[in-house]
Order: sequence, then structure tokens, then C-alpha cells
Amino acid sequence: MGRSDQSDDPRRRILIQALTLGLFSGAPSLASAQLLGNTPGKLPADRSIYRITGDVSVNDKPATLETRVYANDTVRTGRNSEAVVVVGGNSMLVRADSHLTFTAKDESHESFLIGALRLLQGAVLSVSRNSGMQVRTPAATIGIRGTGFYLESDPERSYFCTCYGLTEATANIDPNSTTTVQATHHDRPLYLLTNAPEGKAVRDAPFINHTDQELALIEALVGRTPPWIFPGTLYNAPRREY
Repeated sequence: MGRSDQSDDPRRRILIQALTLGLFSGAPSLASAQLLGNTPGKLPADRSIYRITGDVSVNDKPATLETRVYANDTVRTGRNSEAVVVVGGNSMLVRADSHLTFTAKDESHESFLIGALRLLQGAVLSVSRNSGMQVRTPAATIGIRGTGFYLESDPERSYFCTCYGLTEATANIDPNSTTTVQATHHDRPLYLLTNAPEGKAVRDAPFINHTDQELALIEALVGRTPPWIFPGTLYNAPRREY
């Protein structure tokens, strides 16, 4: 689904209205519960996993809703599977066929402070605030300054969208192929290639495969709303064609 399709989605408009009216914080709203299929709220401190669908493992052991996930762990999802995971102030949706590893900022085995995230394959939607980290794929190295982002990795390229916030993306094959993105709302998605001429390995891309509803959900699990939700207003993005 492209971004222009989402702009006219009535479910999206209802959710954004519920969020802007403050119904997403405090007592959960009926609208948000119906739209998301479950009542989102801040995940309890003794929980790391909000939702599991299908085959999900943490450190090669089958995951359950009681499994704790720390900043040195590895999360894998199988075919037609996904997991919604919270690690400290980072909340993420790990899509099917993904292999995601974390490196902690400190040496504690049970740390929740992620210093680096590596997506070997698959896709992840992630949010954090005031917490810098490095994100790597076989194609790209990306500096995160506390933001929302969506990332897909395959052998030929990576897709990266700065949903909001500041990022710096570099193609691994060419240090000269780098770009900084300051985004408010999915302003400049990128492809980062594994095979391209010098200075041409970072290219503009369309908006694909993630939604504002998903961002709202994973932000809610750490007690936040996306920064483009403003009290008393409705978000009305300009229509964009790709």
C-alpha cells in the first residue's frame, strides 16, 4: 500500500482522530481497540512481548508472551509470522522471515539499552526516543538519533524509511554514498544498494509496507504517541503520488 492510499483510508482517519483527542492515553478508547484488534497500552515492565503470530524464537528458543528480550538477544520469525517486542524504550514490529540481533550499550547480560541493531534479513518497524544507536544490514549502515523507522533487508538492497526524526544512511559498498534525512512524516524513503557505481548506491524510494496505525501501536506500548499527533488537530498529509 502506498502512502497516497493511506491518506484516504477511513480507518486511518478514525484512529488519528482518536489519538488527537487524547483517547489513546489513560483509559483506552473503543475506537482504538476495534481498529487494532486489541487494546493497546504501555506494556508492563515485566513483559517484553506484546504479540506473537506463528513461529517466533528468542536466542533460538521458542518465544511466548512471557519471554524476556534483552539488548544482547536475537529474535527470529518464521514464514507468515511476526512479533511485537519492547526492549527498554525501543518498541518494534518484527515481520515474517526476519533475523534480528541486538548489541547492548553496556556489558550487562540483562541490559535493556540497545547500542546496535542488525537486520540480516526480513523487515522491522521500530521506534525510540532520545536514544541513539547504529542499525546495520548487509547493504547499509544507518545512524539513528532516536526516531521511528522502517527497514527491509534482502541480498541486493535495503529499504529504509525515516518515519520521523533524524537519520544518516550509508551504503556499505561505498562510503561516498551517504545521506542525512530529517523527516517529519515518511518524507524521504531510500534504497541502499549492494551493487552500484560510486556515489550512486543510495537512491530515493517509494513509501511501502508499513502504516501509521502500526507506528501508533508500537509507540503506545512504550507510553508514547507518534510526534505527528498534535492535540486538538487532525493530521492531513498532502496527497503524494509515486
